[in-house]
Amino acid sequence: MTWPFRRRLRRSRDPGSRVVAGVRWIGRILRWSFRLLLVFIIVDLFYVATQWPDWDALQKGSIPKSNFILSYQRDLKKPRHKNLPPLRWRPVSYDKIPQHMIRAVVVAEDSRFYQHDGFDLIAFREAMDQNLSRGKLAFGASTISQQTVKNLFLTGSRDFLRKWHELLLTWGMERNLKKRRIMELYLNIAEFGKGIYGVEAASLHYWNKPVSQVTWRQAAELAACLPSPKKHNPTTRTPAFERRVDKIYYWLMQNQNGT
Repeated sequence: MTWPFRRRLRRSRDPGSRVVAGVRWIGRILRWSFRLLLVFIIVDLFYVATQWPDWDALQKGSIPKSNFILSYQRDLKKPRHKNLPPLRWRPVSYDKIPQHMIRAVVVAEDSRFYQHDGFDLIAFREAMDQNLSRGKLAFGASTISQQTVKNLFLTGSRDFLRKWHELLLTWGMERNLKKRRIMELYLNIAEFGKGIYGVEAASLHYWNKPVSQVTWRQAAELAACLPSPKKHNPTTRTPAFERRVDKIYYWLMQNQNGT
């Protein structure tokens, strides 16, 4: 073994050189990871731009069918879903929805709806605190705006990419639509039971009357369907549903003159 080779071998066995080589290797990995992440963000933003809604068209006019409604209609045509109940969906204008119905949904789903810009950081922190105390993800913090975006444009998937798109679209919607219109959209596309979408269809299904005639208690019951309408609704009347109804109704009675 020649002397220069022995010197290189000694250097390779030196702990300091191994640390430097490891740091350099980690640095290369981080640089390539950052580049790949940057490419992914650019490609995804381009995709979102091609799918960006026409907010001007959505500001007024008829209520469009949500992705969830369209998906349900497709399922109805599949032989394996032949036992699904028919689609119930009857859009109604904001003016025909009583204020106590609107307030019931706000208190049940997003108490700071009229104060935030689409994202409620206070509710998010509170939800995370409760999740940490329970040791599991039991509570979410999606605002009515986020739920409207999810129902209209996205799917029920819980993956990171869907959540990222939800954040971008919520940001866009809050800057292009008024709160009144967002609420109108949400109340007409939210699910209130298997195949039941919107407060008008829900009221007709459960009580055979239009939403304009629902009582304060019935408004609390519709609001209590959210966010698990297939399991908790005026037909199933689970204990959890009844407790939620009582809480919402109590709040409504305490705030009858609220805005």
